[in-house]
Amino acid sequence: MRVPRPTDRLRPRSVRAKIISLLLLPIVSLMALWGFAAVTTASSIGATERAKDVNSELLTPVSDFVTALQAERTAVLRSTAAPDAYATARKATDSTAKALLDGINVSSTDAALLDASLPGRLDRLASDADGLTALRADATARSSKPSATYTSYTAVIEHGFAVMGALTDDDGTDAASEARVVLELARAREAVAREQALLGAGAARGTLTQEQYAQFVGAVATQRELLRPAVADLKAVHRTAYEDILDGDAYARVQGIENRVSSAGAGASAVSSGFLKGWDTAVSDVLAGMTAAETEAGTGATAQADPFGWDTLGASGVAVVLGLVGVLLSLLVSVLVGRGLIVELLDLRNDALEVAGRRLPQAMRKLHAGQGVDIDAEAPMRRLAGDELAQVGTALTAVQRAALKAASERAELLSGISGVYVSLARRSQVLLHRQLDLLEAMQRRQQDTAERHDLYRVDYLATRMRRHSESLLILSGIAPGRGWRDPIPLSDVLRAAVAEIESASRVQIWAVPRVSLAGGSVADVIHLLAELVENAAAFSPPSTQVQLRAARMRDGGVLIEVEDSGFGMKEDALAEANRKIESEKVDLLDAKQIGLFVVNRLRERQGLRVELRTSPNGGVTAAVHIPESLLRDDMPVAEQTAQSRGLAPASALIPQQRGEGR
Repeated sequence: MRVPRPTDRLRPRSVRAKIISLLLLPIVSLMALWGFAAVTTASSIGATERAKDVNSELLTPVSDFVTALQAERTAVLRSTAAPDAYATARKATDSTAKALLDGINVSSTDAALLDASLPGRLDRLASDADGLTALRADATARSSKPSATYTSYTAVIEHGFAVMGALTDDDGTDAASEARVVLELARAREAVAREQALLGAGAARGTLTQEQYAQFVGAVATQRELLRPAVADLKAVHRTAYEDILDGDAYARVQGIENRVSSAGAGASAVSSGFLKGWDTAVSDVLAGMTAAETEAGTGATAQADPFGWDTLGASGVAVVLGLVGVLLSLLVSVLVGRGLIVELLDLRNDALEVAGRRLPQAMRKLHAGQGVDIDAEAPMRRLAGDELAQVGTALTAVQRAALKAASERAELLSGISGVYVSLARRSQVLLHRQLDLLEAMQRRQQDTAERHDLYRVDYLATRMRRHSESLLILSGIAPGRGWRDPIPLSDVLRAAVAEIESASRVQIWAVPRVSLAGGSVADVIHLLAELVENAAAFSPPSTQVQLRAARMRDGGVLIEVEDSGFGMKEDALAEANRKIESEKVDLLDAKQIGLFVVNRLRERQGLRVELRTSPNGGVTAAVHIPESLLRDDMPVAEQTAQSRGLAPASALIPQQRGEGR
């Protein structure tokens, strides 16, 4: 016996659930992969959107503010020589400062999500933008020093670079180059702007101080250290603009002047008109080109990025689309295939249940009833074609045909056996009737008591043989030849039943109700009781007696009990015997306990109820209930004499009825 496992409860029970579970697992796995790709793509789209927002709200305003402040720094240091340029630079810085403050106000609530230090850096830069008036007042005061002005403006610009540095950790877009590289290029541009401001301040005063010279040399070194390595790290599409600047005449002129000033050292010669010839034009062109290239590689590329474009979606977008198509196709195929498979299996199950529950039993009943069955009509043969399920259906049909064929052959065999039973029984009956008539004549002539007793014993054997012969007719469904037209007292019926067994002296008949049995039922009741009494005598010790009782029932009818003193029967054997008595079908090929089948036929024909049960003394009691419809209260005239009460040995009654009822 298989021990159930805890996981058995989790297993699907029905075929539908098993198929759905089988098809659902790959679909769920595919949907999980598609969901992962969809989430990744959505995350890329969200990152691009966030980068565009950060770019438009912070990076672009900060970059523009830093660029304008760099120009204002140069202009304020040369304001005495070019006041108009300073006024123009101030207007540009004010415009970018306003845009910067608007962007900070819009993104201030989300700044901490981008970088923990960003809110503080933004507040400092906003404070610098608000303090431009004071910064300018200090720069244009008569007592102001160029070095202090340069340092103040440079500090504000560094605050702008601090904000840009905090934003480099945010995910950019695939359209822009890496934020770190763009920031290095911005610092390289700041170094060039510092060079321009320092030389402009020196040219305005006619001499380059030692501090300005040192700052100039440091700016040149920073610019040359950052520019070319950062350009090499740019995307190819953005690198071209910087390479054009580096290979251009303006940058070459700037490098030449940087070299001459560095070689000349501090003093008036370094900022003389001969040394700085073409400097303003060349450095302005280089700064303008670097600003444009920086915008193209950074903020400009981010602003033009399409969240739903190929650069953003790329392979993940294709995976999402193809995954969605795959999921839909998988669902469609799974539904179609699963539904078709479920329908085929359910049809196959229904066909099998139809065959097992209705068609095959109905055909069997026809065969047991002696009716013919057309096997081709009941189970038409199918061709072995199609898939495995179709072949299973064909196999079921073949099994049904084999069962019908076997049942038909069995029915034919039983019919033949029944015919043999009838033929043998008829022949035996003729001979037995002649033998009984001869024995009766010999009993009348014989005067010797011992001889007459032997003749009685032979008579008993012949009577038993006649009963066995009648059993063959009963099993074949034919009524025996014996019969009575008039009602017979129940007491005579019991005596006649006892008279048909060999050990009649072992049977005790108790007081019998004064009722008669309908003549048409007498022969069958005698035969039935004889089978039960003989069975009780055979399965109990020879020294014991079989009790035969009869009693009128309150709810109608008579109950007759045949009780032996044997060893009894087990519960399963008793149940099997009662099943054979009550069964609607009688198997003529079952040679065991054939007397129970005879009782079955007689019970069914007369409408009796027969049951075997355990008796109080350990043996078996056979209870026979005769319905009221078979009883008559009027007693024949010959039976109006008083009947004995108490125990009456059957052996004393047998000789008195030996000539009756044959």
